[in-house]
Amino acid sequence: MKDLIKHIVQALVDHPEQAAISEVEGKQSTILEIKVAKEDIGKIIGKQGRTVQAIRTILNAASAKVKKRTIIVIIE
Repeated sequence: MKDLIKHIVQALVDHPEQAAISEVEGKQSTILEIKVAKEDIGKIIGKQGRTVQAIRTILNAASAKVKKRTIIVIIE
């Protein structure tokens, strides 16, 4: 999951070398924390949150196969 999100995030931002994804795993859920350059946060969120919602939809479809809930958090 982490590699999938990292690939998507790096394709969206202007500074892909500053994109970092950390993963916190629990028994039933996983939290992915996305940290990008300050000027790239808007590109990840998108207009009215549509881009981050699309990323969450892709992630939910992928995590349903392993029967685990995955949450995305964007860190400033």
